[in-house]
Amino acid sequence: MKKQLFKYLFSTRLTAVLFIFYPTAMAIGTFIESWYSTDTAKIWIYNAWWFELIMLFMAINFFGNIFKYRLLRKEKWATLMIHLSFLLILLGAFVTRYIGYEGMMPIREGATENKFLTEKTYLTVYVDGEINEEPRRKKLETDLLLSEHVNNDFSWNNDFNGQDFSISFVDFMENATEGLVIDESGERYLKIVEAGDGNRHDHYLKEGEIANIHNILFTLNKFQAGAINIRLDAGLYFITSPFEGEYMRMADQFKGPLKSNLESPLQLRSLYTLPNFQFVIPEPALRGKFDIVKAENQSDAIQNALRLKVSSQGEVELITLLGGKGTSNDPKQITVGGLDFNLKFGSLSKELPFAIKLNDFIAEKYPGTEKSYSSFMSKVTVVDKSPFDYEVFMNHVLDHKGYRFFQASFNPDEKGTILSVNHDQWGTWITYTGYMLLYLSMIGIFFIGKTRFKDLSNSLDKINLKKKALTALVLLFGLTFTSIKAQDHSNKQKSAIDFDSIIQVDAFSVTHAAKFGKLIIQDAGGRMKPANTFSSELLRKVSKSDTYNGLNSDQVLLSIMNNPAVWYNVPMVFLKRGNDSLRKLTGQSIKSKYAPLLSFFDNQGNYKLASQLEAAYREAVPNQFQKDFIELDRRVNLLYSALEGKIMRIFPLPNDENNKWVSFPELKEANFTGKDSLYVRNILPLYFQSLRLAQQDNDYTQAESLLESIYGFQKKFGSEVLPSEDRVEAEISYNKYDIFKKLYSWYIYAGTLFFVILLIQIFKSNKIISITVNAFKILMVLLFVLHTGGLISRWYISGHAPWSDAYESMIYVAWATQFFGLAFGRKSTLTMASTAFVAGMILMIAHWNWMDPAIANLVPVLDSYWLMIHVAVIVGSYGPFALGMIIGGVSLLLMLVATKKNKEKIKLQIKELTIINELALTVGLIMLTIGNFLGGMWANESWGRYWGWDPKETWALISIMVYAFVIHMRLVPGLRGAWIFNLMSVIAFASILMTYFGVNFYLVGLHSYASGDKIITPSFIYYAIVFVSILGIASYFKSKVLYGKSKA
Repeated sequence: MKKQLFKYLFSTRLTAVLFIFYPTAMAIGTFIESWYSTDTAKIWIYNAWWFELIMLFMAINFFGNIFKYRLLRKEKWATLMIHLSFLLILLGAFVTRYIGYEGMMPIREGATENKFLTEKTYLTVYVDGEINEEPRRKKLETDLLLSEHVNNDFSWNNDFNGQDFSISFVDFMENATEGLVIDESGERYLKIVEAGDGNRHDHYLKEGEIANIHNILFTLNKFQAGAINIRLDAGLYFITSPFEGEYMRMADQFKGPLKSNLESPLQLRSLYTLPNFQFVIPEPALRGKFDIVKAENQSDAIQNALRLKVSSQGEVELITLLGGKGTSNDPKQITVGGLDFNLKFGSLSKELPFAIKLNDFIAEKYPGTEKSYSSFMSKVTVVDKSPFDYEVFMNHVLDHKGYRFFQASFNPDEKGTILSVNHDQWGTWITYTGYMLLYLSMIGIFFIGKTRFKDLSNSLDKINLKKKALTALVLLFGLTFTSIKAQDHSNKQKSAIDFDSIIQVDAFSVTHAAKFGKLIIQDAGGRMKPANTFSSELLRKVSKSDTYNGLNSDQVLLSIMNNPAVWYNVPMVFLKRGNDSLRKLTGQSIKSKYAPLLSFFDNQGNYKLASQLEAAYREAVPNQFQKDFIELDRRVNLLYSALEGKIMRIFPLPNDENNKWVSFPELKEANFTGKDSLYVRNILPLYFQSLRLAQQDNDYTQAESLLESIYGFQKKFGSEVLPSEDRVEAEISYNKYDIFKKLYSWYIYAGTLFFVILLIQIFKSNKIISITVNAFKILMVLLFVLHTGGLISRWYISGHAPWSDAYESMIYVAWATQFFGLAFGRKSTLTMASTAFVAGMILMIAHWNWMDPAIANLVPVLDSYWLMIHVAVIVGSYGPFALGMIIGGVSLLLMLVATKKNKEKIKLQIKELTIINELALTVGLIMLTIGNFLGGMWANESWGRYWGWDPKETWALISIMVYAFVIHMRLVPGLRGAWIFNLMSVIAFASILMTYFGVNFYLVGLHSYASGDKIITPSFIYYAIVFVSILGIASYFKSKVLYGKSKA
């Protein structure tokens, strides 16, 4: 019995079961998190006992296979280290889960804190009573993970000095707050709103009582010396304040004084300002009962409500506790059965062995905005035996005495920070040790010892020696392409028609616009770039097009600078498909694709997106609805900055330490003196005057002369940061040739024709066909060289690795796919042709709906050397996986044309492709595994924790397990054979699509920097499933012709 148990625990069948159930559970967890909440996913999946049991069985299975497959031998050391590394990583996960802890630490500017609030929520109960006539207290405490989407249930049965009592769960409400429930028979309450810490707080002042709000006393119909007394008499309200102040009526902005100790009429819906305190009374007093209610606004809902039943000695009481992550409220007291119960729910306050003082919090915004943040940083002092100063920001974590602090959020008034705290020293080091073993083992698989990878390489060489020309192969391979065209504005909204003629008349010549495009500007992030780049970004980001009404980007920018009033009314701000809230807010029709800038402001000039943006930026992980508003806000800000002119920073400040450049509207605040001041104030008006004159006689000589003088001014005072002429020319050429947009059609056409030629060669091989095949091989290399040149150019121009956003990662995946196609294509020309087609398809998808191909600054989290390491490796792994997918599909198609006459030739071809497929998947799995765990190290350096069940990292792990299962299927009885392996290599690619596309566009998580339009629609998914299903079933029956029933 014992032997049978161990045999099953160490069996490959159990491995297969675990490798199916574990990733399936994780996949379900990511969708549960998106549909419901993170806590729901943790309760049902990630923290569930059965989920951890699966990990325990995996550890046992890995350990047993070390002995089953005799991995302790010298020649198997690389495979042994893979198993040991995963065992250590699993052990590190358990240590982190049960020993490590996290929390949040809010600090106001100038304050010093040595306590933080735990990430876990706890129920704490103090039971007070007497033992031998002496007061005694009993403490009960446990962590609780609750969600209103699950069936929560718990009960405590305990006693105090022999007296039994019980505390049991009744109900749980998320996003709760204390509110007034209207009831005519209830007490009278007056609502007072204040935002002393930058967050809105509603307080209810009960008639006849005194309330303390931030150490200021308020009363309603109960006079108290030193308090703000509010009196209600015959429906009229009066206020008496011990402090001098003023009020501002919000309806008409009228201001009036509030004199101390003098009663005056209370102004409802007015902002009262006292020394260091502001408040508003929005409405008259109402009668009702004060209770826990569902918060109306998400911004107000910072707590949850837990309702409990407390019973003892036959008495039963219900009590509702407010609390949640990041809050630690005072206990609420009730008396039941002669015992006093003090209960509280929320985070625990843990003390640090040192303190942190916030000296300054700096939040930088995009120009011309109030709520669009580009970066934020906390300047702190660590107060310990040896104090030191430190700056905490993204990718710059404070690490001290085993505690790690990273920038998580901040107060809306920008006078306080919220640091996330992590304490997991042992779990981190155990996991890192596992990572190190993993990296060493992956290197060993390629180069050292007797490994499966080397055996496959040798087998491929033997097959190539046996290969002869294939004959009698007929394969019909038809492809239909749909030409992809850039979006245009042919379907204009009616409001734009009136302004088109003005725009066309004011258009300047293409030749002069090109010269203007070489003018250097300094963008908001400090990047020096030609105006041509900004004009291209302007159209591509704002309208998701590269032209407007026949004008190129340089002509559009010149037109905007010449006559900005016209462009305020032109509908060119792109509205994301599927989000009707954006259209309703701007007053556009449901079918509208564009909106004019004016539609984003009301009649009073207020920004219509302001309230949504404030909530979105306050969230550590914005949802998709909030992401849409953030992206739209960036488009609006970009267009507004162009119309305002402040984005055109073309004038360098003389002798400025930070090499700051300013625009024409900013000249009043700049420190230009003498002739320089006279020059910068007059050069642009003179330039545009000369342009308008040039429109009449088409003579741009004077305009070009003035443009040259601006170049000279830039060289004189901005030479330190001025990019070289070569880099400027390279960037303009890059924008002009748009190599990646052209490459996708070249790849597709060349790959398809090459594939057809190879099929013809199978029928009939002659000298002409052989020459053609060699010519296509050279063409494949040339296309790859162009692709590589485009990546190098982008790297050279941007100054950072070209895989930092959705578009860049796509062109990099295409490059990796073509690279591995050429590498394996030396032994299989079909592989080379197939990968060229796939590379073209990837580039084509990258250009659907303009997936933002413009070069831009990195978002804060990507501004790290980890970008070059982690993203390059993990995204590069998608190349060999794509290669495996297309090879698997080709192998299945070859099975369809197999007959008894040609089966030997087909089998030889499929065997070659299958070996290449496994080699490709092995390379991809190694890269994906290393890349994923490098990402864990990056997260630990950036966010203070290496794993947090974020959907992106979770799906990367799912893909690792899926492909590990595919590669190891040969060890599982019943799952061996070329058909099942090639079919699974196609199906497994769905996990890569979900990891790359699905997480970015459909799920909620921290990896929002690659978000964009949904480019994989449900209909595409259904078609793919149907196609693969038909191909799999049809090829299964045809595979019987090749391999018989037992080996298919």
